Amino acid sequence: MIYEFPDTSAPIRQGDIFIRLPRVDISLISVLVVGETGEREAKWAEIAQKGEPVNIIVPVRPVAAIVVTQDCDAIRSWDITLCEIRIFKDVERKSKDTSLAKSWKSLITQQARINQKWFYLPPDAKVGFSEKMAVDFMVTLRVPRVELEELRGLRKGRLNAIADEHFRERIGEFFRRYPYDEWYPLDQDELKAYMDEYPETTPFPWQAGK
Repeated sequence: MIYEFPDTSAPIRQGDIFIRLPRVDISLISVLVVGETGEREAKWAEIAQKGEPVNIIVPVRPVAAIVVTQDCDAIRSWDITLCEIRIFKDVERKSKDTSLAKSWKSLITQQARINQKWFYLPPDAKVGFSEKMAVDFMVTLRVPRVELEELRGLRKGRLNAIADEHFRERIGEFFRRYPYDEWYPLDQDELKAYMDEYPETTPFPWQAGK
């Protein structure tokens, strides 16, 4: 498909796909602090107020991720940034009930031009994807470069030249995009139809008749 499979000795580059990297999930409401007297729960606000380093216990789970750091920085930077790779249907809600090839074709090509929050990755057994996947630009991981280099055995592949060029542009589009609430110009009937699909939408005063 759209993947290449570099040798383990090849340097890390943008578009490299890793598996089983640690994603840390931390709650700022309840933090489990480890000290000389044992463990205790605290709120991050309390820890931040003291301004002192602490040891905490956090849940970690292995995830697939792709390097978004540019090649020149991936060679010498202290840290490398990756974005998590997730099942496509969990990233793009419009694909939830998609099954026909014609529908997938439209979603992958047309929706990819509209939705800048993800990058589509097709299934490929060699890279470890048994189903359609997506890079979720909203979820990032930061890892030490030297330590990631030691884990190049977890690199399953990288994007080929065409996909990598597209990926690089999508990263730029995502981080420079203008944030706005796209439903702001809709009239009440249009807004109702929009909210049928996106029920968490909050109407603006002029749409709520205020």
